[in-house]
Amino acid sequence: MKKQPLKLFLFLFIATISYTSIKAQDETEEDVFKQLEELAIIDQKIMMPMRDGVRLATDIYRPKTEEKVPIIFSRTPYNFNTWRDGEKSERTAKAALQAIQHGYAYVVQNERGRFFSEGEWDILGVPLTDGYDAFSWMKEQDWSNGKIGTLGCSSTAEWQMAVAALDHPSHAAMIPMGYGAGVGTVGEYHEQGNWYRGGAEQLLFFAWLYGVEQDKFKPRIPEGATQEDLIRISRFYDLAPENPKIDMSKALAHLPIQDMLQNMHGKKEIFDKMVRRKPNDPAWYEGGLYHDDMEIGVPSFWFTSWYDVSISPNLALFNHVRNNGKSKEIRDNQYLIISPTLHCAYTRATENTIVGERPVGDATLNYEEQIYGWFDMWLKGEENDFKEETPRVQYYTMGSNEWQASEVWPPKNAKMTPMYLNSGGSANTLNGDGKLQYKKPGKKDSPDSFTYDPMDPVKSHGGNVCCTGNAVEGGAFDQQAMETREDILVYTSEPLKEGMEISGFIESTLYLSSDVKDTDLTIKLIDVYPDGRAYNLDETIQRVRYREGYDKEVFMEEGNVYKVDLTPMSTSNFFKKGHRIRIEVSSSNFPRFARNLNTGGNNYDEKEGVVAHNKIHHSKEYPSMIKLPIVSE
Repeated sequence: MKKQPLKLFLFLFIATISYTSIKAQDETEEDVFKQLEELAIIDQKIMMPMRDGVRLATDIYRPKTEEKVPIIFSRTPYNFNTWRDGEKSERTAKAALQAIQHGYAYVVQNERGRFFSEGEWDILGVPLTDGYDAFSWMKEQDWSNGKIGTLGCSSTAEWQMAVAALDHPSHAAMIPMGYGAGVGTVGEYHEQGNWYRGGAEQLLFFAWLYGVEQDKFKPRIPEGATQEDLIRISRFYDLAPENPKIDMSKALAHLPIQDMLQNMHGKKEIFDKMVRRKPNDPAWYEGGLYHDDMEIGVPSFWFTSWYDVSISPNLALFNHVRNNGKSKEIRDNQYLIISPTLHCAYTRATENTIVGERPVGDATLNYEEQIYGWFDMWLKGEENDFKEETPRVQYYTMGSNEWQASEVWPPKNAKMTPMYLNSGGSANTLNGDGKLQYKKPGKKDSPDSFTYDPMDPVKSHGGNVCCTGNAVEGGAFDQQAMETREDILVYTSEPLKEGMEISGFIESTLYLSSDVKDTDLTIKLIDVYPDGRAYNLDETIQRVRYREGYDKEVFMEEGNVYKVDLTPMSTSNFFKKGHRIRIEVSSSNFPRFARNLNTGGNNYDEKEGVVAHNKIHHSKEYPSMIKLPIVSE
């Protein structure tokens, strides 16, 4: 009984703290809306007409000024409604307030078919002309100075590149962030908007579509609804779908993969047509994806991150535009940031950033200052110090945990250096005899054998991922427990006598033989600490039937050895003295990538797999290797 007053005191103390916290949060939210109302003219639920008569729901926030102002434009498939389930959401208000405080109008718009926008939705908001038409409409407003910059991350970024190729005269600059799902083909990467990697399906869209695709039977706002009606309706009815939460790790295990969305009870029309497309299907070239035969004529400030799903094609696109932009001026006005974070997590970096379970130091950066310095230069015509103060490429090196600068990517002092796989034929598990060494292998071929059973695939453990729910947690994780599996070949260097920076694209070539017509090869690059911790840096996959190109399928014959070049990986990592460089080789990384059932069939419509007995060869005749971009001082 004597302790009761203490309990009561603690209860009241905690309740007071909680109330104070909630009150402070409410006051902060009100402050955002109050500041916005004081500084901005707010015009919500404008129905902007497209050339075919479809109208797209648009909110406009502009400074209270008589002067014409430039526009920051964010076009998105996501819900930006101020009211959600009857409560105010401050996310859009914060972005608008920041733009207003820097002297810009902020315009946010839903793609066709999304929420209050009319029409039917498709990935990337086909038709592509919607972006062009929006630019034309905004340019003609009496408060606009005719200069428009595009800004956004992920699906709010991915449409920007293809629209930039249309070369609208008002599209003055863009900042795409985490934009890989808008890249169809660029250089060696044939991903078709992250649907594929090396010809193997990436399962992120299988999960993403479940959560975002809206039903064609959703309620429609009647024609002729006034802006006043739309604003009133949006206070209690935001048209946002709320699918039940599911265990995505189980959902992505369903076979055949063509039935995954149906099995989740999700809307499947878009999925159904995409899952049947092969990597070179003509349909990939008809929508809103950017391909490297399209010209970009817009100054661009690219934001990428090491643990994003599409880091390598993103970097390849930056290089492509630098080398192939519409003019020298455009080529000279491409800038790049590479942060050590997950997808779109740039501003969530802290003074002690942890990605997965690996601490990578203080990865903060002055993003707001750089973003508005860039837009001030191109949209306001200010002669500021952006170019003098901003390196061409800002990249974060993990291990040394520091921001670095370069004029090109990879850094010009990065030299591609081969390291060869070798063993006595028993590289299985981290306890095997697999070695990674500079010395070329000898004549004797002692291949490493492993069995790949599609019904028991290697599980994804961390990695460069996005959007798979609880199926895969992204980032760097200790791989030691995974490396006890017999179907993972492990090749490790000797401890480094001196520290070594690897920054750039990592190439890999493996020599394979198998008893099946088709299989996959996976590879993973790892930093091994002296205490044994093994943190993954990047990973990739190659479906072997596409080893000679994505326009044809060439199957294997038992008894033959095949050269397989995997799509390049990317990182910037400092391997400290005493650390070791490791790669893992296997035939699955699931559910990051769909399983190859090894039959040589369509794969997407099959339920039964064939067990593959695969061999990795390493000898003078079959020099399996990786090439590392080692940076010299």
